[in-house]
Order: sequence, then C-alpha cells, then structure tokens
Amino acid sequence: MIKRFGFWIMTNILIIVLVSTIVTVATRYLGIQMPTGYAGLFVMCFIFGMVGSFVSLKLSRWMAKRSMGVELVEGNPNYTDLVQTVHQLSRKAGIETMPEVGVYNSPDVNAFATGGSKNTSLVAVSTGLLERMSKEERDGVLAHEVAHIENGDMVTMALVQGVVNTFVMFAAFVVTQIIDNAMRGDDDERGGGLGFFAQMIVRNLLQVFFGILAMPLVAYFSRWREYRADAGSAKLGGKDNMIKALENLQSNQALMSEVKEDNMAAFQISAKTGFMALMSTHPPLEDRIAALKRS
Repeated sequence: MIKRFGFWIMTNILIIVLVSTIVTVATRYLGIQMPTGYAGLFVMCFIFGMVGSFVSLKLSRWMAKRSMGVELVEGNPNYTDLVQTVHQLSRKAGIETMPEVGVYNSPDVNAFATGGSKNTSLVAVSTGLLERMSKEERDGVLAHEVAHIENGDMVTMALVQGVVNTFVMFAAFVVTQIIDNAMRGDDDERGGGLGFFAQMIVRNLLQVFFGILAMPLVAYFSRWREYRADAGSAKLGGKDNMIKALENLQSNQALMSEVKEDNMAAFQISAKTGFMALMSTHPPLEDRIAALKRS
C-alpha cells in the first residue's frame, strides 16, 4: 500500500523526521529557544514542513534516475522518435526548456514525469510500455506526462504536501507534549516526563504515523490531477490516443497486477478499484475513460 505513494512520499516523511530531529537537538545543545505558544509552533512547523516538501521536490529527478535506473536516451538513435515526440508535445505545451527523456527497464506498462519545475523536468517510460503499446497509445501516455509538466503538477503537489507536513509536525509536537505532561502528572520534578531522547523518538514515530494517516488526502489530490492530465493529453495529443492507451492498460490490468510494483509506482498510470481506491494515487481506468469520452 505504501509503495503506491512512491519513493518521493516516503523520502518526504524521512526528511521531515530529519528536520524535526535537527530542530530538537539544536534546542537542546545550541540554546535555541523553541516557540512557546501554539501560534509560534505552528509557524515553525509550516516553515520546516514546506522546506521538507520542496527539498523532496528538488531531489525528485535525481532520486527517480537512481532508484529506477533511468537511462537518458537523447542522442540514442534507437529512441529518436520517442525523444522527438516528447519535445514536440513540450513545445506545443509552451514549455521553454525541453524535458530530459529517459527509459528504464521494467515489465510494467508505466511512465512518469518529475522534476523541480517545468524547465527542469524528466519524462521516463518503461521498456514494458514501449513493448506493449502502439505508437498512438504511447503518444497518448507521453502527452499525459507532458500535461503534468505543463500544469505544474509537481510543484502543486509539493505545496499540498507542505501543508500536510505542517499539520503532521504540529500534531506530533503537541501530542508528544501531552504525553510528556501526562507522565509527569502532578510531579513536575526534573526526573518526570519522557526525557529528552524519549521525546525525540516519540515525536518522530508520531510524525511517521500521522504522515501515513495523511496519505489519503494527498492521494485525493493526486487522483484529481490525473483527470486534469488526461484532459491535457487530449488537448496536446488527441483524445483518441489517450483513450486507446487507457483501454490498453485496462485489457492488461490482470497481468499487471501480477507484476511486482516498482519503488516509483506512485507514477503508475493504472489503479486498483474497490476500497483500495481511497489510497490510490490514480483513479480507476474505467472512470478515466468515461471522463474522456464525456469531454
């Protein structure tokens, strides 16, 4: 389940834990004063929550290449048409700096776009997609990924995640303090409460826990942006191409479910149905096809 949110989400949580640990240690050993009121604490959490999210965003392209083994194919004669198609769609979308284009070895029919901004982006496709899709279907998927870049979805997702991080950090600090106070009881002596290192551990565990609980909120936004990217694909590359691509995925869904999910499966173009849809970053294929046909 967690893998469906991808390496980027988990890295974001780890960065938040690291930032929280640094802040806690700094207040202990460097004499830096923590905010005393809830308002000051919330502002601090907002700042560090946004920092964590945007650090994850800046690292996303590098992480995708390393974790997925993406090989850049500009200049590779075997992928000339792939590169030219991504660049043509990008120019049509008004993107000034062409995205990097990469291929990674995986049997999954999969593709993703990532990067810190429109002009520092990456579009990568799996070998499984190139093998199982026709040119028209492939072009529909490429247009979908370019539409993500055109819409600034990576930055918008970082903003949403930053807000979520704010509340996750704030809740973790407050609950840790409540636990510490409860353990002290009426005894306010130095030896009461959790203690410095116990507080740090409890706070970090709570941040991971609350971060996982908040995943459905991030997933909901992600599903909404998939519909928007589908509409963008219809505008850039033609509605029929995107519908054909989704129908291809639908016909192979049973086979795809048997393939082990990659670490970057948050970018997978299909999604499970049923109760798992709440945690899915992508809407059901039939819903996406229906939405395109209605448009």
